[in-house]
Amino acid sequence: MRQWISTFLFVATGMMLFISWLSYRKRHLSVARTMILMMLAASFYAFGYAFEVLSRSLSEFKLALQIEYLGIPFVSPLWLFLVLQFTETAVRYRKRLAAALFVIPAAVFVLHLTNDWHHLVYERYVLNPDSRLPLYTTVKGVWYKVHSVYSYGVMLGGMLLFIPTYWRSSPALRRQILILALGAAAPFLLNAFFWLGIDVDLTPFGFAVSGIFYVWGIYRFNLLRLMPLAQAKVFDTIRDGAVLLDYEDQIVSYNRAATEALPELDLTLRGLSGAGRVLAGYPELLARIRGAGSEEARFPFHRIHGIRHRYYNCSLTFIYDADQTPIGKILMLNDITELKENESRLRENARQLAELNAFKDKLFTVVAHDIRDPIALLVSLTELLGEELVAADMEHAELFQELKGQVHGTFQLVENLLDWYRSQKGKVVFRPMIWNLQQVVRQALSLAGAKAGIKQIRLAERIDENLSVTADKEMLDLVLRNLLSNAIKFTGIGGLIEIDAVAEGERVVLSVRDNGAGIDEPTAELLRLEEPFFKAPADGDDAGNARFGLVLAREFVRIHGGSLWFDSEPGKGTTFSFSLPGSVHGQEAPVDGEREGSGE
Repeated sequence: MRQWISTFLFVATGMMLFISWLSYRKRHLSVARTMILMMLAASFYAFGYAFEVLSRSLSEFKLALQIEYLGIPFVSPLWLFLVLQFTETAVRYRKRLAAALFVIPAAVFVLHLTNDWHHLVYERYVLNPDSRLPLYTTVKGVWYKVHSVYSYGVMLGGMLLFIPTYWRSSPALRRQILILALGAAAPFLLNAFFWLGIDVDLTPFGFAVSGIFYVWGIYRFNLLRLMPLAQAKVFDTIRDGAVLLDYEDQIVSYNRAATEALPELDLTLRGLSGAGRVLAGYPELLARIRGAGSEEARFPFHRIHGIRHRYYNCSLTFIYDADQTPIGKILMLNDITELKENESRLRENARQLAELNAFKDKLFTVVAHDIRDPIALLVSLTELLGEELVAADMEHAELFQELKGQVHGTFQLVENLLDWYRSQKGKVVFRPMIWNLQQVVRQALSLAGAKAGIKQIRLAERIDENLSVTADKEMLDLVLRNLLSNAIKFTGIGGLIEIDAVAEGERVVLSVRDNGAGIDEPTAELLRLEEPFFKAPADGDDAGNARFGLVLAREFVRIHGGSLWFDSEPGKGTTFSFSLPGSVHGQEAPVDGEREGSGE
């Protein structure tokens, strides 16, 4: 009987050492390191008890007890400490709690080591008659009872800690908790028989049962891979797909949304847990998982589900325990299929809008030119008829002159509209060249002279013949035409319009000054806002056309890199000024070269 019991105990010792070795392979995890110490303590207990069974004298019996007590005091607190780590309880106070947990076990160890001096652990050893098993019966002392109460209290505390963690964990983690609980309960339940009067201490045999549970849990349910808290963080209120992997890229768990993204995850129910086997059909995703660094990685993922394409934004994040040791990874899959489909629809709508916009542009150009040509003809006809009516001194000559002005104003508006449209579409090509400013201004004055002559307005220019500007001739002509037209329009009969220019460094400032009615405050505020469009005037005059022309002039000045501003005083006149790149004596100012005139 002694030989069979001792042999079984040696086998149990070997099993616990084997569990220690399995835990050592995961030694970077704090919970695994605690499991190593707990199994080593239990192995000392079983190994020493095997020698106690084989002992033939009191000295051998006491030596066997000394070997047992290398582990007996520490098994219970180590188990409770493992529970604290597994459930992530009291993380901030864990070191102090560990010190408190091992006060009584350390005292028991020292007291047993010196028991022959004070007999606080074992009062005496009684030889059993007829060499029954065990050879000696021990009479327990005070500290033996203290340690027993402490051990059962620690056991109960660990079980109570497992209860809330069990209920908030997933099924996979619940199995791990049950294995740890059953592994701890076995030796304590068998130890209870010792208190009921059985002479043989069955506690070491309970550790053999625990070893069977732990080996089964390590190989079957990934025991010691992840703590329940990490699992709870993943699955609490998560709508995206979540796959939990350990540090060896074994799939520990996943949520329902993950199976919708990766139906192959259900293969883990058949015993497959390696990501390499389960996700073999997604080599790009598998490469991302295996090649993940320490930082969070984000990447797209696409798969075909039936006849529909599914798109996901994925993130891969490491999970750390309280000691900042990596214990696994979380793969999150955010379904963006609907966003992608909406994006595709938006692109199609944008394409259709582009086609409609191109058709609108063509239509605008055609209609504008179809309007321009008849109005240009009307301008020519009204000018001819107007001269004949004035020469003949007919009754309705004044009325016809008003009609001619309206037709000419409409023609100018169409011209401005076409020029603005071309500038907004980038179809006005900016080709700056060096021009003599005096010649350009005199050409503009000659064109405006006829209209000014009707109102007997005097036009004057004071520009140095050595001033030159670098400008696009067509744009500059349009700016001058609009400013002169507005000045003539708002200057009374017999008024004066002056144009002068001054050089300011590498720029030339050109000013058009009149002594007309000036700009009223509301209109001035609109002009200062520099809005591209203005509401039609309430009084029905053609001020709206004038303002539109100023907007266009400002756009073209900006294309040159200059600016346009004004200074007006109601009743005394207005001065419009704008700047252009220029020089004296024909020295060219630096420019950017040819560019498209698109406004700003």
